Amino acid sequence: KNNRKKKKKVTLPPVPEDSGIDLADGNRAPRFRGLNEGYTCDWMCNKYGQTWPPSKPVASLFPTGLGPLGQEMEHGGDFNRHRITSAELRALEAPSEDLYKKMRIASECHRQVRSWAQSFIKPGIKLADMCELIENKNRELVGEAGLQAGIGFPTGCSLDHVAAHYTPNAGDDTRLEAHNVMKLDFGTQIDGHIIDSAFTVSFDPKWDKLLEASREGTEAGIKAAGIDVRLCDIGEAIQEVVESYEVEINGKLEPVKCCRNLQGHSISPYLIHGGKSVPIVKGGEVTKMDEGEVFAVEVFSSVLGRGYVVEDMECSHYMKNFDAPHVPLRLPAAKRLLTHINKTFGTLPFCRRWLEREDGGSFAVNQNNGKQTRYIGALKNLCDVGLVNAYPPLVDIKGSYIAQYEHTILLRPTCKEVLSRGEDY
Repeated sequence: KNNRKKKKKVTLPPVPEDSGIDLADGNRAPRFRGLNEGYTCDWMCNKYGQTWPPSKPVASLFPTGLGPLGQEMEHGGDFNRHRITSAELRALEAPSEDLYKKMRIASECHRQVRSWAQSFIKPGIKLADMCELIENKNRELVGEAGLQAGIGFPTGCSLDHVAAHYTPNAGDDTRLEAHNVMKLDFGTQIDGHIIDSAFTVSFDPKWDKLLEASREGTEAGIKAAGIDVRLCDIGEAIQEVVESYEVEINGKLEPVKCCRNLQGHSISPYLIHGGKSVPIVKGGEVTKMDEGEVFAVEVFSSVLGRGYVVEDMECSHYMKNFDAPHVPLRLPAAKRLLTHINKTFGTLPFCRRWLEREDGGSFAVNQNNGKQTRYIGALKNLCDVGLVNAYPPLVDIKGSYIAQYEHTILLRPTCKEVLSRGEDY
């Protein structure tokens, strides 16, 4: 008698015929540059018993213990050398173990979702369909439960001179091309604890140094970070690395610049930008990092541009004002939309695409009765009165190219933990 269990066949998610995405081709290796050499996208299958494509909720893979530990590193600064071996400081971490587990599960969800996405990203795919696949997989693996667990913010897929805050709106048929440099930036959250991590997709080796500048700058920022470290010192360390790079374009060496008005940031519960900024150039704030804080360390490097971004293009990203005052609304449509935003997103960022889904952005909250129609005027009204903030795409000059890498770090009493670190970057 054969007692071996048959492996359950995982159903592939539906994909529109014209998406350019083939989930059934069996590919398990990234088709683009910028990730660690030898990395394969299905690492979680042998390591944790995940299916391919990933389908088991990540929390079910870690029923006991504290979840998958991130990369532990010493805090920056000689004055912090005692921390990593201090038994007294380690004892201070015990009350926070439940919080750490939530953040680690959210981080593992991010790793597995992005690894799956890396297997099908290639030239010719429609960005809107790519984003929908990533976001649906994110919901599936994190165990979407409204504000308790779900997506941290919309999937950014900014191309070339666009640095951030671009995701396709309905009707946008933009496709990824072989010449593009795409920043893929998305988040996961459990109980409002957001994991924010990003990487850059490129198919042309001429952009390797641009990607390397951003990636190594991010690593320099992470290395310098730590309890009681001044934020300005982190910016100086990042700039020194990034601006040591050059990119050869048409036989000419072009300098790489930091996008000086883009910054990393602290992250608070249900608040993606928590109040402190991590500069990527020297001369920033002398404010210090504090024990227990969470930061997104991210670096945007630009070539052929000004190294300075401005708002442009059609807006897709929105977020309710965390400190929104009570404002009497006259438009019934604005009242209805605000009620939907409050129960579905709270103060987490959202995009227009989500409002137009049948579930309005969360099946757990709305089932298939959440779709918002004819809402643009109501959304504008909420922005005009200051209840909702609009975040248009941030762009350098046309013809320039920008790369981005980003990790979320947790400043524990004994060490900093790079929560979003993976085998890919």
